[in-house]
Amino acid sequence: MTYPPSPPPGPGGPVPSPEPIQPYQPPQNYVPDNPYAPAPYQQQPPPYTQPQVHDYGYGSPYSQGYGSTLKPPAEGLAIASLVISCIAVPGALCGSGFGGLIGVVGAVLGHVAQRRIRRNGTSGSGMALAGIIVGWVATMIAMVVLAVIVFAIASSPDSASPFDY
Repeated sequence: MTYPPSPPPGPGGPVPSPEPIQPYQPPQNYVPDNPYAPAPYQQQPPPYTQPQVHDYGYGSPYSQGYGSTLKPPAEGLAIASLVISCIAVPGALCGSGFGGLIGVVGAVLGHVAQRRIRRNGTSGSGMALAGIIVGWVATMIAMVVLAVIVFAIASSPDSASPFDY
């Protein structure tokens, strides 16, 4: 659009016409491109799925797939072995032979649990080993405590020997 020429401004002359005014447009916010977004020409990866578990009867912990958090169930006898062996320790320290018998039961349960863990591939071998160790230690403690008690009774001058009659 063109305007007619205007006369030069003077003391009483006309005022020059202003430039055409553009309509107001609010400033646009700058949004950078997402650097982590895949390019439109790249193929999208498939959605995550649970890894397939192929147990071929060997019970291998490696058959569950990389990064899998699946664990085989714990062997119940291993848990029982550890609990019974831990109960045997105070019984062995009390001076009764009962703690030693409970320790033997805990240790035997631990041995049986380890055999079943090797055969079935279940977890809990650490608990079974702890049950074995604690059970045999409790049995040894009970035997030592009983030997000390018997020796103390036998060496006491107040005690009557069955052979004194």
